[in-house]
Amino acid sequence: MTAETPSLLGPAEIRGLAAELDVRPTKKLGQNFVHDANTVRRIVELADVGADDVVLEVGPGLGSLTLGLLGSGARVVAVEIDQVLAGRLPETVRAHAPAAADRLAVVADDALRLRATDLDVAPDALVANLPYNVAVPVVLHLLGELPSLRRALVMVQTEVADRMAAAPGSRVYGVPSVKLAWYGTARKVAAVPRSVFWPVPNVDSSLVAFERGQPREGVDRDRVFALVDAAFSQRRKTLRAALAGWAGSAVRAGELLAAAGIDPRTRGEQLGIEDYVAIAANV
Repeated sequence: MTAETPSLLGPAEIRGLAAELDVRPTKKLGQNFVHDANTVRRIVELADVGADDVVLEVGPGLGSLTLGLLGSGARVVAVEIDQVLAGRLPETVRAHAPAAADRLAVVADDALRLRATDLDVAPDALVANLPYNVAVPVVLHLLGELPSLRRALVMVQTEVADRMAAAPGSRVYGVPSVKLAWYGTARKVAAVPRSVFWPVPNVDSSLVAFERGQPREGVDRDRVFALVDAAFSQRRKTLRAALAGWAGSAVRAGELLAAAGIDPRTRGEQLGIEDYVAIAANV
């Protein structure tokens, strides 16, 4: 299997395809299409995917990034909720990267409902320009549902990227930061200018890279996630107070915190994932 150099989509091709399909980008689906070939090449390079990889792409849209990923030699499984766009994507690939057409599989579905059994092959990388309004739920769902995913490179709103990669104690550290840390390590790697999208968004975008860590044994993920939700539901309260409902009482919350070696006066944003795991392990 060898890589080819596909004919990438530019502004004229993007607008032409949209007109052909009578597609009007919607805020509801978070549709902002990348029309800059250099940006696509940069994303593929940073994703470091090649002929040995099976890449999951969520929200391929008109196919800009899909063509770049196929040009690396990788197999691509594209999940697209818009039935019109999903139906057109194989034709776009045949026109712009004919030798790669047999390495594309399209799943016309909502990524938030995707199950491992819906896929004929297990992807090892997630590379996507994610709809901003569902970016974190999509990433967390896919990491939980697809253990084969070892790494990811996703383009999200910069504010979301900051939260995904935040460390304990940071002003933007919160539930997404902790839950993503359950699975591995996220870091913000690059900014993406607004001008590379059509239509131009009114927010800034960034790329976030993710590497999965070792599987966690002996602690239930759902229990840890419920604990995290409780800890951040009342950020201004101490953990002893914030976890009272989750633990059954403030007294019991204090006992669980003490057993984990954590000061009950601590607040949720000061703890890392290992602290939350330690608390949940005592339940």
